[in-house]
Amino acid sequence: MPKKRQILVIGNNENGSTPELEEIAYAVGQEVAKSESVLITGGLGGVMSAASRGAHDAGGLTVGIIPQDNASFANEYCDIVIPSGLGLARDFLNALSADGVIVVGGGSGTLSEICAAYMHKKPIVTLKNSGGMATEYADRYVDHRKNVKIVGVDTPQEAVRYILDQITA
Repeated sequence: MPKKRQILVIGNNENGSTPELEEIAYAVGQEVAKSESVLITGGLGGVMSAASRGAHDAGGLTVGIIPQDNASFANEYCDIVIPSGLGLARDFLNALSADGVIVVGGGSGTLSEICAAYMHKKPIVTLKNSGGMATEYADRYVDHRKNVKIVGVDTPQEAVRYILDQITA
């Protein structure tokens, strides 16, 4: 049996999230599930919870890699919880666990995950009109190394299709 594809969705936690971002993240989660890929998130609130709920509602498998050492901190839509106990360093675990990354909004924690994925040449796509890091880094490179171009798209469907195309290329 072939390995399942694993797509990480990152963005604002509950502290910076909005209903609009959560609506986008929910749709991204649904698209990940429809593609028969595993959804990975940081397992907490905001965009992470909304994406997990979307994948869960569409019958997908969800994994939350949380910074705490106790699974009870994870959102209720995580089928599998990995309590890393790593704090902010868990951003690297999230990025390295994924075949590709989808960015919805985001602040400095999201930027940390973008950089970890970028350094390891993971495909990265942003919902370019979702604000934050997604808008800031759409259609550009993080630095002069040009490891991977971060592609900006308009819809959750385009985001998942882009990642799938990169994984199978």
